[in-house]
Amino acid sequence: MIVAGLQFDIAWENPEENFNRVAPLARRATEKGAEVIVLPEMFATGFSMRAEEMAVHAATIHEFITDLARRHGVWVIAGYAEPGEKRPANSCSVIAPDGREVLHYRKIHPFSLAGEPDHFEAGESLHTVEIGGVRVTPLICYDLRFPELFRASAMTTDLFVVIANWPKHRSHAWRTLLAARAIDDQAWVLGVNRVGEVDGYDHGGDTSILDPWGMVVATLAEETGIVTGEIDPTVVRNAREKYLFLADRRPDLYRRLEDED
Repeated sequence: MIVAGLQFDIAWENPEENFNRVAPLARRATEKGAEVIVLPEMFATGFSMRAEEMAVHAATIHEFITDLARRHGVWVIAGYAEPGEKRPANSCSVIAPDGREVLHYRKIHPFSLAGEPDHFEAGESLHTVEIGGVRVTPLICYDLRFPELFRASAMTTDLFVVIANWPKHRSHAWRTLLAARAIDDQAWVLGVNRVGEVDGYDHGGDTSILDPWGMVVATLAEETGIVTGEIDPTVVRNAREKYLFLADRRPDLYRRLEDED
């Protein structure tokens, strides 16, 4: 399965302009043979804490990604703000080529350092969907720092997709954690980040595909562009059969030790 991460400078709180920026990148990605197109966290507005105002655009954004999937006959994974029960949610949809939403995920860990929990409510569940024989689990930005999430779904996942607005001054952490999650869980990882400056914060991109050994297969820094690669689930299966790292875990003991702490 060929995946493509679209890396670009997100126009601040301007969905229509971002739609215009995504459209040619998506077209180029499909010309490269992409079967799955992935957009960054809150791709249509940027990581704005004006949650209520950004959530107003949810229906329009959802319509755009649905049309994108149908027009190109591809899967689309994209993040955006949407209305929630108490506060809006930082969410991600997986759209099938026929326009159906087959998975909906809400960011489990709002980013406390930016005050995100004050504006967005946290999600409570993980979801996995099979695309072209590849089991895919999406997560959002700050979730990357919590290995517990990845371990919770590792045995049913071939590819973790992490969409983000990760700042350049913490790019070492971004690259290191992507590799760590791939190595820890013996799975493919696709991290899709933005570039550009917002309120004094630069974003270096570093959109990357990593194999189950944590090796970078494809990456792009600093500039607008497309990162593509082939995700082969047999690589995951072979790695886990040869090296029984996950099978050697003792989760019951870990839970007991945590309760005793």
